[in-house]
Amino acid sequence: MSLQVEFEKIAGDVKTVKTRPSDQELLDLYGLYKQGLVGDINTEKPGMLDMKGKAKWDAWNSRKGMSKDDAMSAYITLAKEIISKYGM
Repeated sequence: MSLQVEFEKIAGDVKTVKTRPSDQELLDLYGLYKQGLVGDINTEKPGMLDMKGKAKWDAWNSRKGMSKDDAMSAYITLAKEIISKYGM
């Protein structure tokens, strides 16, 4: 299975876990997902009052410089850990 196909499959699977992962786990997944899909962040940092948007922006920005393939691999690894931790 190619990296892209596995990435897309696990991205769907991780959405079906029985229990909601922690906020930090969700932010880590988000940052890796966006880095793997889009690459380096390409949007403006949200304003101070948009706490959720700022947290997501920071999570993605923290992956800046990571290759798409490395981000996909890291996302797959983290998603598998979350799936085994929370169950599907």
